[in-house]
Amino acid sequence: MITLVLIKLAEVVFETSFAQYGIFPRKTSGLLGILTFPFIHGDWKHLLNNSSALLVLGSMLYFFYREVASRSLFWIYLLSGVWLWVGGRANIHIGASGVVYGLFGFLFVSGLLRKHLKLMALSMLVVFLYGSLVWGIFPVDETISYEGHLLGLFAGVIVAMVYRKHGTQRPKYSWDLVDEEEVPEWFPDPERERRQQVEKQLQEQQAKNQNNTSAPISIKYVYKKNED
Repeated sequence: MITLVLIKLAEVVFETSFAQYGIFPRKTSGLLGILTFPFIHGDWKHLLNNSSALLVLGSMLYFFYREVASRSLFWIYLLSGVWLWVGGRANIHIGASGVVYGLFGFLFVSGLLRKHLKLMALSMLVVFLYGSLVWGIFPVDETISYEGHLLGLFAGVIVAMVYRKHGTQRPKYSWDLVDEEEVPEWFPDPERERRQQVEKQLQEQQAKNQNNTSAPISIKYVYKKNED
């Protein structure tokens, strides 16, 4: 939040514009914008709208989904930028609205997928507060990057689906016999990597124990006749 304000202040103080650091789709010179476009805004109104939504939705993300919050935010940020560079209009795209839509999509879909009462209530709250964002995914204003909004929303939904088995879950009951799916192999999963490492160590230890096993001990019994 502070970074966004400082960047806008720098533009005002030095009477310049950082818009050239936004995303220009399908141009090599626009690749840098994948990392920088959320930090640049056209005016103070643009900045205020995005920063306030980032503050509210980001706080919800880290409070209710703290176990996966940082990973989810990173992938929303990266995927929304990459997809916008691939599929956006031939124009400069700036602003954090793509990330805002990604957070909206993640918070809404995550609660529904997890079927946790508290998180489902959060989904409804998000819709109540920011449901009007849906109009931003339609090309009603050519000055607005509607495709940035749409692709950011898709990124949030995809990340919510991938991490649906991580973090807070609804209570499990004996009749919940549905097999749980693993995170796809292509998606980074620290828990899976840790489990695989432990299994590998156990296998190495078992192999070592088998190699060190000595020959079986032969026991002979001597019976002495009782002379009584």
